[in-house]
Amino acid sequence: MGMIYIPVFILLFLICFCKSDDRLTPTKPLSPGDRLISSGGIFTLGFFSPTNSATNSYIGIWYNNIPQRTYVWVANRDSPITGSSSGKFLVTNSSDLALLDSKGSTLWTTTNKITTIEAAGTAAILLDTGNLVIRLPNGTDIWQSFYYPTDTVLPNMTAPLSSKNEGYKHLVAWRGPDDPSTGDYSMGSDSTSVLQVFIWNGTRPYWRRAAWTGALVNAVYRSNTGTIIFQTIERRGAEFYVTYTVSNGSPSMRVMLHYTGKVKFLTWNSESLSWDVFLEQPNTNCDRYDSCGPFGYCDGTEAIPTCKCLDGFESDGLNFSRGCRRKKELKCDGTDSFITLPGMKTTSFCTSGIEASTNAQQNAAATAHAPLMHMPT
Repeated sequence: MGMIYIPVFILLFLICFCKSDDRLTPTKPLSPGDRLISSGGIFTLGFFSPTNSATNSYIGIWYNNIPQRTYVWVANRDSPITGSSSGKFLVTNSSDLALLDSKGSTLWTTTNKITTIEAAGTAAILLDTGNLVIRLPNGTDIWQSFYYPTDTVLPNMTAPLSSKNEGYKHLVAWRGPDDPSTGDYSMGSDSTSVLQVFIWNGTRPYWRRAAWTGALVNAVYRSNTGTIIFQTIERRGAEFYVTYTVSNGSPSMRVMLHYTGKVKFLTWNSESLSWDVFLEQPNTNCDRYDSCGPFGYCDGTEAIPTCKCLDGFESDGLNFSRGCRRKKELKCDGTDSFITLPGMKTTSFCTSGIEASTNAQQNAAATAHAPLMHMPT
């Protein structure tokens, strides 16, 4: 049998064509149709258009080997490339990432303020964690997408439990299922209290996680997949940070703030080729912040969670969002007294004179399932 000779230049072409690249440099920008693929083939970065909005395109990161396209980060969510205009994603000579439209106008950029001399040899690298970093030649990362999340938390992504750290932004949900622009719901640390995490609907609190128990490491075991999910809380000076990790061999896992306002823990099911939701908050009306209005509480021990009034109060109409009102006015003659509310979870107190607008929830309802930042042991 005769030997078949293949020209060397053809072999080189095939090798280069099949090899994935995980980085951008100032001399090698990304154009529509091009992609970065992390070194282990886990994540992809490139241009995309949502299914119902082909006229708008974005730069995003998604899972490379999961057939259901799942975006975990979007750069220009509020500044899409519109119409038939093409774009270019590149590393600038000042060590910034920038997205330009076909006219050269900047739609999105980072701001690192590195001099040209320092920037020589800088690259943007897509890591197997899903993190996009800008790395100097000395190995220092001067920017990372994990500090500027969209709506998703990935394993090994560290987030502060107070908003004093300005280097990290809140999660903000998509506007809709196919619209990555800034939505109504956001989630992050409360600016007035360390270790208190909220979901907001606009500026109004929508959900609040249960109080931190003080445990530094918690874990959840999922028997159907053999997955162990760890939550680690670390203190750095006056700041607290939380990181989620998963055991080796676990399926892909993510935490997403859904456009409906729910935060969901999801794992990839390779048999059904879909994302399984194994925890979501809020999952009942009792979980919603101030769901029963002033002086009302949500009784989660009922078959159907029900709004009720505290002792001495009655419903202020059929709509419980208006809460409850006093049956009798306070006399303030020394005969009135305070009572304890055991097993109740209240909203933040906002006092005006002797009145305090509170909403109390039964503790059973609040702890029947694991809140976002506190996993059950």
